[in-house]
Amino acid sequence: MQASPLDALHDVLPPSEVSWWPLSPMVWAVALSTLILVLIICRYAYKAHCHKKAKKQAILQSQQHPNNAQALHIILKRLTKHYYGVAATTQSQNQWAHTLSRLSGLSFNEQELNSLYAPTPDSQLADKLTLAINKFKLKETINV
Repeated sequence: MQASPLDALHDVLPPSEVSWWPLSPMVWAVALSTLILVLIICRYAYKAHCHKKAKKQAILQSQQHPNNAQALHIILKRLTKHYYGVAATTQSQNQWAHTLSRLSGLSFNEQELNSLYAPTPDSQLADKLTLAINKFKLKETINV
């Protein structure tokens, strides 16, 4: 009888397991790119948080003066100055009303804003200014 050729395979040793350390260059590249991506996302989230901090503070201050239209108007002016610069807040009354309408999504007119300086300001204006602070747009482009 003839011997089977498979009997000779018993002498073949299987390869030993490959160690996971040191990592291959591709694994290092994936790990490094993942780390960079996480850092970029964290930086973006932090910048967005810092950008919105002034509006959050204005909303808190508006809750302290719910019926004082003059104080709410000052808070709104400070908020506009913070995000859009001094030029946006030092406009004529008519242009300021237009800018305020654009940034809040509500309609303001010159008469309403002039009522702030009356002996008894309009009580509905305080509610409207509070709503304007809450709806204030942070990324609107305005040309002053």
